Amino acid sequence: MGAFGMQLRSWTPVRSLAAAVAAVGLLLVSACGSASDDDGRAQAQEETRTGAIEVVSSVNQWGSLAKEIGGDAVDVTSILSSTGVDAHDFEPKTSDLAKLSRAEIVVANGAGYDTWATKSRGPDATLVSAAQIVGAMDGDNPHLWFSKDARAGMAKEMADAFSKARPKQRKRFAANLKAWQQREHELDERMASFADTHDDLTYGATESVAYYLMSDMSFSDATPKGYAQAVANGGEVAPADLQTFQKAIEKGDVGILINNTQEASDATNMLVGTAGRSDVPVVDISEQMPDDYDTLVDWIGALSDSIFTAVDPDYGKDSADDAGTDTGDEKANTTDPSSESSGNADGSQTQTGTDDAGDTGDTGDTQPDPGR
Repeated sequence: MGAFGMQLRSWTPVRSLAAAVAAVGLLLVSACGSASDDDGRAQAQEETRTGAIEVVSSVNQWGSLAKEIGGDAVDVTSILSSTGVDAHDFEPKTSDLAKLSRAEIVVANGAGYDTWATKSRGPDATLVSAAQIVGAMDGDNPHLWFSKDARAGMAKEMADAFSKARPKQRKRFAANLKAWQQREHELDERMASFADTHDDLTYGATESVAYYLMSDMSFSDATPKGYAQAVANGGEVAPADLQTFQKAIEKGDVGILINNTQEASDATNMLVGTAGRSDVPVVDISEQMPDDYDTLVDWIGALSDSIFTAVDPDYGKDSADDAGTDTGDEKANTTDPSSESSGNADGSQTQTGTDDAGDTGDTGDTQPDPGR
């Protein structure tokens, strides 16, 4: 189950995020710049600061969570929110750095994903970092917002940080946290229910964006190691590694292909084409949360539903029929396995059947050229 990424980011998964959250809990209490450091200075600030808490998040995934937990008591700005930008190569503008330097609380992902954010915060700013919470380091897979353990840890840490910044609003933050935890619990139950009724779930990935999400959904990563390592090292994928991946798709070793739309290349296009010709469903996933979603749970839930119906087009139909509503029936039947590409509520595309994007690929004995 190798996780992989761009140059100088040979990612490895955080093996047990739940255990890591517990293991680093005490360390976070005393960590420099965390929500619980420098009690004396923070207490003085608490006594003088009023109004909405100025929160600046490096990415909109965590920014949306900050809005949910903080409500009207926080003013959240997310620096990176476009799905059309390669987040790993993102360079913040001078105005972005200025916002970070003035923030009362900076929310960051960490694990090398947004180093510019943690370096640019002001000396008195509180840092809430997903990587610190789960114990992830540079080199680990940084797509932590797709992990249920990271989301749970971040929600609690945000509530604590906001409560410390505005003690009079503590009950409000606690209530928002409880409401969020209920919604997240319902999402976890949906994932568990799907896994309980489907065996031997496998997937391949053009890039490791959804590693934690697929793990939470009990899928096994069938991405060939040669391809995964090549992408992790940031080099061009060798024709032999690409052909191995294509053959795995053709043989049915890969039940579903996860395609990171923000890391497109000739090689990924060829894999998508192979999947289309092999009747293997493709689900496109971006790193940043699309504009048509307001909350992280809604987005992750929509992605999960897209994956459910891509793997099993009939999944959920019985429940919709039992509900006896036309609206429920329409939502449960959005995926047509005979169509080339069907749009999902999350803005992704679930693709089946012939895909012209793969016409450039050679699935025979001749090794394809990924640089073509």
